[in-house]
Amino acid sequence: MKHGKRYVDAAKLVDRTKLYDTGDAVQAVIDTAKAKFDETVELHIKLGVDSRHADQQVRGAVVLPNGTGKNVRVLAICKGANEELAKEAGADFVGAEDMTQKIQQENWMDFDVLITTPDCMGLVGRLGRILGPRGLMPNPKAGTVTPDIAKAVREAKAGKIEYRLDKTNIIHCPIGKASFGKDKLVENLDTLMDAVVKAKPAAAKGQYIRSVAVTSTMGPSVRINPAKFSV
Repeated sequence: MKHGKRYVDAAKLVDRTKLYDTGDAVQAVIDTAKAKFDETVELHIKLGVDSRHADQQVRGAVVLPNGTGKNVRVLAICKGANEELAKEAGADFVGAEDMTQKIQQENWMDFDVLITTPDCMGLVGRLGRILGPRGLMPNPKAGTVTPDIAKAVREAKAGKIEYRLDKTNIIHCPIGKASFGKDKLVENLDTLMDAVVKAKPAAAKGQYIRSVAVTSTMGPSVRINPAKFSV
């Protein structure tokens, strides 16, 4: 893959043979985030599990203490008193049958998170083929199917992110913006890593945290010493 001059110049600032300490890695990412927009900083964690087995799945959600820097658009599908609670908590869109029909008939997708209550899962379940491939299907493990919809909406707006394995056993998550600065990004990174470490499946054998890398939207990847997160 051919990279532009900006990326090539930034890559020269990173030692690809080195495993960095967390703070140094984050600072390197900030220093190489030279795009004309505020680049998102992402964490990539390769785990020593096999996602093909149900007892080795790693999935959950965590509230980043400094948020993600993104305005999260929340759709709450609920009924009755929960509708007002969701609105008061800051949900951008609230409804039930009207919202599910809008998604089905208009292919409407102007939201980042869908939160629902258990009594509305029958409605939401019909949207599985649409929401599933986009990673938008609510799930109790992620806290997006819950009777306390107000709390879930507030957490989503505050920077709650979901982490899950892809087919190559890697977790990819945003941990903020380059403009956050080193301290806030390190705090978010440590919070996410703590959650992933605690989510280690009992069936996982051998080294759990295989590799950790941090990168910005347009910048080079910086590897972090995984020994720091050994379990």
